[in-house]
Amino acid sequence: MTDQTLPATDALAATGITGRPVTIAVVGAGNRGSAYARWAAEHPERVRIVAVAEPREYQRKVLAEVHGIPAEQTFTSWRDLLAAGKLADAAIIATQDHDHVEPAVALADQGYHLMVEKPMAPDEEGCRALVDAVRRAGVMFAVCHVLRYTPYTQLVKQVIDSGRLGDIMSVQHLEPVGYWHVAHSYVRGNWRREDESSSMLLAKSCHDIDWLRYVVGAPIERVSSFGRLSHFRPENQPAGAAERCLDCAVESTCAYSAKKLYLGQIRRGDTGWPLHTVTDDLTEDGVTKALATGPYGRCVYRCDNDVVDHQVVSLEFAGGVTGTFTMTAFAEKGHRRTQIFGTQGSLDCDGEHVRVFDFLTDRTEVLSVAATGSDAGSGHGGGDAGLVDSFVAAVAAGDPGLIRSGGLESLETHLAVFAAERARHAGTVEPVEAVTVG
Repeated sequence: MTDQTLPATDALAATGITGRPVTIAVVGAGNRGSAYARWAAEHPERVRIVAVAEPREYQRKVLAEVHGIPAEQTFTSWRDLLAAGKLADAAIIATQDHDHVEPAVALADQGYHLMVEKPMAPDEEGCRALVDAVRRAGVMFAVCHVLRYTPYTQLVKQVIDSGRLGDIMSVQHLEPVGYWHVAHSYVRGNWRREDESSSMLLAKSCHDIDWLRYVVGAPIERVSSFGRLSHFRPENQPAGAAERCLDCAVESTCAYSAKKLYLGQIRRGDTGWPLHTVTDDLTEDGVTKALATGPYGRCVYRCDNDVVDHQVVSLEFAGGVTGTFTMTAFAEKGHRRTQIFGTQGSLDCDGEHVRVFDFLTDRTEVLSVAATGSDAGSGHGGGDAGLVDSFVAAVAAGDPGLIRSGGLESLETHLAVFAAERARHAGTVEPVEAVTVG
């Protein structure tokens, strides 16, 4: 299956842009929207951010100031952006998960090319509606599966495609989300509840499932899954603990202490992520006030979270390749780790190095990933930059083939995630529906 959202028609190719930078409107100026927009500030000769829609004043103002967006192209909602007429060549949709489809469909209908944060939508219906709208409008579409765009991924893919491993038989992939990252985002934060966001597998790890499909090079046909919320529950709260870390007598002995994480970060002089999601007042006093009243100061055992804190997915790909994916909160946050087993050799990958073991020679070769200036927690190892670079190039050239994470394969891997969640709840092995052009 060729991953094009729609056929590469002459009409689409004619949308290429020459003689000026690509222009982009940002819908959602939070962490992800601002991160993608940052690449534009570093490459003004290729792309400019010309409009922003964001309900929160502080985030809207900061992004507008950084990119010199005029007041008349700064909006409090995507509906106001839509009402202003088409202001840019493309739009980045980086709203909350439940709020992707409606603005994306409306802006596609207005002729905007789209780059949409993952997951596309929290349900199958929304994902299909978005892909159908993009195809109907004839615009280009990139899903923010940033792992496809990292130099590390390209090195892994190069080794596999070279045939050095022979035929791929199986793969093991681990995402160590990290104990404090899970506490921040998936216990206290915006992705803690399925009814407000989506399942953990979809919200955090849909691009891991997508990555496996990409490197294996075959569709996922069947899945099963096991996982649950085991630790971050009221019955596991230590004796003597309080509802908030600031009031807790045993806080100093807790690995998940909000004081340790957020006040520790500000005292180190670090005001980056995740601190700026806690408060706009990036001072010690401001952070302390936020922990006293806001969601990020709560005891991790007394939150209203319901997403899993550990999960395993078993996968069968077309052609019989098998795989496992493990997501866990209970690890040091770091690079994903992968082992790939073929008939002529194997790979052991740690996010920075790729170790190739050759069965014929019994020798190991260590390949290093080119430096990107990004670590595991910053820019997704160069994936953010690679994604925006490819999307801007595609829009400029009118060539959707430059996008590695188009609508059809993204829909396919989202369907695999939904099937895995059905399997986890029902204790079944679930088929994954094939996605075809139609």
